[in-house]
Amino acid sequence: MKYIEFDNSKEFDLILLGRVAVDLNPVDYYCPLNESTTFKRYLGGSPANIAVGLARLGKKVGFFARVSDDQFGTFVTDFFENEGIDTSHIKRCKNGEKIGLTFTEIKSETESSIVMYRNEAADLKLDVEDIDEEYIKRGKALLISGTALAESPSREAALKAAALAKKNSIPIIFDIDYRAYNWKNDDEIAIYYSSVAKDADIILGSREEYDLTQKLIKQGMNDIETAKYWHNQNAKIVIIKHGKEGSTAYTDDGESYSIKPFPIKLLKSFGGGDGYASAFLYGLFEGWEIIDCLEFGSASASMLVASHACSQDMPTVDAVKEFIKKEKEEYGELIARV
Repeated sequence: MKYIEFDNSKEFDLILLGRVAVDLNPVDYYCPLNESTTFKRYLGGSPANIAVGLARLGKKVGFFARVSDDQFGTFVTDFFENEGIDTSHIKRCKNGEKIGLTFTEIKSETESSIVMYRNEAADLKLDVEDIDEEYIKRGKALLISGTALAESPSREAALKAAALAKKNSIPIIFDIDYRAYNWKNDDEIAIYYSSVAKDADIILGSREEYDLTQKLIKQGMNDIETAKYWHNQNAKIVIIKHGKEGSTAYTDDGESYSIKPFPIKLLKSFGGGDGYASAFLYGLFEGWEIIDCLEFGSASASMLVASHACSQDMPTVDAVKEFIKKEKEEYGELIARV
């Protein structure tokens, strides 16, 4: 059953808005960050990773962003262009703001962390003037990343984009994407997250992220109550993730579909969510059943946490299908399905 109808006459499958950054991942991993000496540079930022993931899966992608007016800004825009992502609405900052940097720490197979440098971050300088209604109308859907709501003027730009998408009957996807950096307090988080979530057609987040979003609405909701609340707003699909325990997609007809992670030798604990989102959305754009979208997303997530990079290691359709095939041959047909 299709829960969302996408206009296949549109030029772009998805237009995203939010963080474009640079990740620095240690090569000498399995040690604390203070002992790491060598790093590999990658394009980073959750919405940027999702954009690359969808492009690798053969979808046409556009993006609203601000990047630094320096060689890092050139690096990320060149990376996007090499992946076939439209960069016509990625603009350079003019006042010396720098692109966000993320240093990652891979202590062990089960323990990873990230350290972000986001003072005067370029992506948070996205302005309302940067938001072009005609560009939004060229997409089948718009994805808003919650990090874009952390600070002005980016938050107003995100809210404008969401309003224009709603005005033009373009589905809104809200990836809550909580990062503690740049937020002043939990009330502020709840105000801006809920303002986008109430108009979103698809919401993706962890249990913690939904709790933050709902803080000023009602605390202590369980997953079913959370899904019902957002279905009563506008959402057609509410995805709630529980890390190693798997995730469930709740649909507005009262159904739910659950998936578990595919078994994998873990290298890092970050990046999986972006692979999951891009592959799940790919399935939706292809018109697949929800459980098949979830399986594809779960497979991509497992592939990403087993790899060193995020954006650089986003898989192709054939690679994901081959991964699923091998996993099922080894562990059984229903290995990831609950």
